[in-house]
Amino acid sequence: MFGAACDRLCFGGDSHTNKVTGIMEPAMELMEQEMGLREKSRSTVLDAMIDFTGGTIGGIVTVYVGQPLDTVKVKMQTFPTLYGNAVQCFIKTFKQDGIARGLYAGTVPSLAANVSENAVLFCFYGMCQKIVSFVTGTQSVEVMSPLENAVSGGMAAFFSSFALCPTELIKCRLQAMREMATRGQQEGGLERLKIGPFGLTREILKSEGILGLYKGLTSTFMREMPGYFFFFGGYEISRHLLTPAGKKKDEIGALRTVVCGGIGGVSLWVAIFPADVCKSRIQVQSVAGTKPPTFLQMFFGILRNEGIGALYKGLGPTVVRTFPATGALFLAYETTKKYGNSLADYLSGG
Repeated sequence: MFGAACDRLCFGGDSHTNKVTGIMEPAMELMEQEMGLREKSRSTVLDAMIDFTGGTIGGIVTVYVGQPLDTVKVKMQTFPTLYGNAVQCFIKTFKQDGIARGLYAGTVPSLAANVSENAVLFCFYGMCQKIVSFVTGTQSVEVMSPLENAVSGGMAAFFSSFALCPTELIKCRLQAMREMATRGQQEGGLERLKIGPFGLTREILKSEGILGLYKGLTSTFMREMPGYFFFFGGYEISRHLLTPAGKKKDEIGALRTVVCGGIGGVSLWVAIFPADVCKSRIQVQSVAGTKPPTFLQMFFGILRNEGIGALYKGLGPTVVRTFPATGALFLAYETTKKYGNSLADYLSGG
C-alpha cells in the first residue's frame, strides 16, 4: 500500500476532481487517505485557500491594533540614544508628527507586510503541518503535538520571509525617516518626510533594482524561522494547557484564544528580539550607494560598541503591542478557519 501511495505522489496517478473547487486534486490527497492520515475529503488546495484567507484577515487586524507601538519599537531600535524610554518616544512622535504621519507612519507597507506575511505564513503552515504529520506518522494535524506544530511554523516562516522582507524594509525606513533626516543621514532633509511608501519603493527600484528591496533578507530568515518555532509552539502549548477536560482545543472560546495568541507572540519576540534589532538597523541604514553590514557584523558591532542592552532596546513596547495584536491575529485566523471549514464541508456534503 505504501509503495502504491508513493507512486501516486511521485507520478500523479489516480487524481480526481474535487467537488468544491472543480479542480484535479494532487496525488498527495490520495496518499493521505491510503495512509490513514486524512479524515476529510477536502483537497490540500482548498485547505490552503482557507488558511490563506484566515492569515490575510488576521494580518489586517494585527496592523491596526499594534502599529503605533511598532513605530515606537523601530525608532528605539534604530536610534537608541534619542529616546529615554518608550513613553517618551510615543509622546514625542505624536507631538511632532501626529497620528497619521507619526504613530501610524508606514501603515500601508505595514499592511502589505503583515497581510502578505501572514497569508503566506498560515497558508504554508497548513501545508507544513501535513508534511510533519506524514513524516511523524501522526493520524491528523488536529492531534499534532505542540513540538510538531512548532516545527511546522518554523518551516513555514522560510517561505513567508520572501513576502515580508521588501515591505518590512519600506516600513522601517518610513518609520525612522525623521531621525535619519535630522541626523544628516538622509538626502533631502525633512522634505523626505513627504515621500510615501509607493514613492520610496519606486526610488529604491530605480536606484538599486529589485535586490534593493531584499536588503536584510538573511536577517529576516534569522528572525522569522526560529521566531515562528516559538510563536506556534507557545500558542499550541497554551491551547493545550487551557483546553478544559472533555473539549477540543478548537472549543476554548474567544478569550482563551486571545490569551494563547498573546503568549505565542510574546514567546516569539523575547526569543528573537536581538535578530530583529539587527534587521531593522540593516534595513534603515542600507541606503542607496552603501554596502549594508552583514547580520554578524551588525550583531557583534552592537555588542562591542553599545552592549547587550542595545539588542533589547524597544522590547517593552513590543511586548505591550504584541499581546493584544497577536491575540487578535489568532482570533481572526481561527474564526475565519472555523467558518471556512464549515462552509467547505457543507458545500461538499461532508
